[in-house]
Amino acid sequence: VQLQASGGGLVQAGGSLRLSCSASGSILSINAVGWFRQAPGKEREFVAAIAWKGSTYYADSVKGRFTISGDNAKNTVYLQMNSLNPEDTAVYYCAAKRTRTMLVLSSTYDYWGQGTLVAVSS
Repeated sequence: VQLQASGGGLVQAGGSLRLSCSASGSILSINAVGWFRQAPGKEREFVAAIAWKGSTYYADSVKGRFTISGDNAKNTVYLQMNSLNPEDTAVYYCAAKRTRTMLVLSSTYDYWGQGTLVAVSS
């Protein structure tokens, strides 16, 4: 499975961005996709995840601002990010896993895409 993340950029506080994670390869093995982020000097943290059949999960810090969704026809998962603030600045990674459990734990993911940088200016 190969994952390609895109959509990062520089945005002002209060603005929006939409990240995309496109999957290819043995995608039938995927049961969940997650987004994680890592800010400079900090550990990688869970942002959001979507499981097969559409169940979604969010970190408390992004609830109500971020929305994760999937387009099966395009093999793509999106992360719509609204009301961005400087604390959201980080490299964002998408990841996929073969199981639908422990979605918040990065160590349980089987496949990772390259990161895409999101920078929010104040």
